[in-house]
Amino acid sequence: MAISITPGYRAAGIGVAAAALLIGAFSLGGGRGGSSGGSGSAPVALTSAAQHAGRITVTGNGTVTGVPDQLTLSLSVQVDSYSVSSALSRASRTTRAVTAALTRRGVAARDIQTSDLTISPNYQGNSPVPVSYGVSESLTVTLTGLGRAGAQINAAVRAGGNAVSVSDVALNLTDTGRLMAAARARAVADARAQASQYAAALGEPLGGVLSVTPVQQSVTPQFYQNSARAAGSVPISPGTQQLTVSITVVYAA
Repeated sequence: MAISITPGYRAAGIGVAAAALLIGAFSLGGGRGGSSGGSGSAPVALTSAAQHAGRITVTGNGTVTGVPDQLTLSLSVQVDSYSVSSALSRASRTTRAVTAALTRRGVAARDIQTSDLTISPNYQGNSPVPVSYGVSESLTVTLTGLGRAGAQINAAVRAGGNAVSVSDVALNLTDTGRLMAAARARAVADARAQASQYAAALGEPLGGVLSVTPVQQSVTPQFYQNSARAAGSVPISPGTQQLTVSITVVYAA
């Protein structure tokens, strides 16, 4: 965290005025000295006041913790067969079975999205002739109720059998408005506490806020606790996630 004290001075105008007065005074004194040797020039006294304006710059941080309420994952179906049409037909049939199992378990159609389709030949040894063809179909699924997510995943895998693989599991916080507001309030309080300490150490009163600049807002997963388990389901542990807000605040001092 940075602290800077920045003085400012109004010296330029005073310097010009002082120069003008001095030139006038010397001119007047020289003129009188040339006409009468008994008269001396009157002394001129100049005073200047420097106005000091300081600043204290600090970085405040605020962190809050929330429990994820959404899970996303990728379900992939991989099938090999002697021809492209056969492999595609089997993969599509399995994908439809996986989709049906999810919808029966309460997953909305809008939360199931086709994300990839790959068709490729399979070779053996150095032979240029394919021995079979592979088809991979992938679904990106969003599960909004973590209490049911384990059973939904289990049902999808059972429906697809050995052709199904699961990857790219992620837990998310979907409603962060209240948490972010609390994190921002903590960041502001942290910044003011630091600035007050610096001002007290310098023996100066803390002035008002001159500027506030957001630095970052981040979400950090913490995987532990709150395991959701049900009979015949995959155990899901949502854990917690930390939301952090950092701001740079400039105070007058």
